[in-house]
Amino acid sequence: MKPVISNILFLFLFFAPKGSFSQTSIENSKTMENTNQQLITKFYTCFQNKDYKGMQECYADNATFSDPVFVNLNAAEGKAMWEMLCVRGKDLRLEFKNIQTNGAQASAEWIAYYTFSVTGRKVVNHVKAGFLIENGKIVKHTDVFNFYKWSRQALGIPGTLLGWTGFFKKKVRQGALKSLNDFMNKKGY
Repeated sequence: MKPVISNILFLFLFFAPKGSFSQTSIENSKTMENTNQQLITKFYTCFQNKDYKGMQECYADNATFSDPVFVNLNAAEGKAMWEMLCVRGKDLRLEFKNIQTNGAQASAEWIAYYTFSVTGRKVVNHVKAGFLIENGKIVKHTDVFNFYKWSRQALGIPGTLLGWTGFFKKKVRQGALKSLNDFMNKKGY
């Protein structure tokens, strides 16, 4: 039975119009990558404008977000986090560049300039972002940055002395999660 199937497949492929499969695949791939690039551009343009609702629209209902401070957030938590950061970031300024797409995956680099509200210290945070996109929405978003460098800027001497320790990172994460939960409760998420 296998030789019959392989012969049929061979005849089908041999007599199929040349380029019909590969051209369609290439066109679909380019269209998806262009759409995904537009989605990521929209996300960061909204972030620049502190338009958290526009950012939230970019996420699927089952999306996840993670970075060195906010770890393994679900969609509601991730959306609330962006709202909190936009609302509280009075002097937040953002630059983004190098948006790359490859099928359902995308990446970008961004730099945030802001005053850390807890300490009043200035921060310049360089971030690399990775995305998984399905049906025109972000389903997985992972940001990576140097936690020790961030903690030195945001927290000063405590960040310089302890920012490299797992204990300190855990305390910062707990504080950030508490702040997010308080924000969500206040906003009725």
